[in-house]
Amino acid sequence: MSKKKPGPQSNTIALNKKAKHEYHIEERFEAGLALLGWEVKSLRAGKAQLTDAYVLLKDGEAWLLGSHFTPLITASTHVIADPTRTRKLLLHAKEIAKIVGKVNQSGYTCIPLALYWKQNKVKCEIALVKGKKLFDKRATEKERDWNRQKQRILRDANA
Repeated sequence: MSKKKPGPQSNTIALNKKAKHEYHIEERFEAGLALLGWEVKSLRAGKAQLTDAYVLLKDGEAWLLGSHFTPLITASTHVIADPTRTRKLLLHAKEIAKIVGKVNQSGYTCIPLALYWKQNKVKCEIALVKGKKLFDKRATEKERDWNRQKQRILRDANA
């Protein structure tokens, strides 16, 4: 049997675009998600939002709070779908211990950056982050604008 070739579709389900604007990303981790059937169906349709989500660490476990998975109309009618329920994140104990150690320090928090497919499993990329101040946000925006200008100058000079 030959292996399946990857299709043109993207593996990314949802991104937390606000995260890069609001936080300095220190370290990233990959976590699995414990999901219900209707949630997987919604994720296949791309109906997920991570904008105000965060990770809660409690009793040696990691939980995803504030994420919103919109249930499909065609999903099961005998199960009441709660789109904002807390979902368990599946991590190794060493990773959880490392995250707990950093989060207990002042200024650090843990947020989800992205949801994506990896070999038919849903993975959540979580990150240890520090909040940006207003001047940090402005500096990042200036740097981004300057990089765009440099690209335009180089492109115009080469053309």
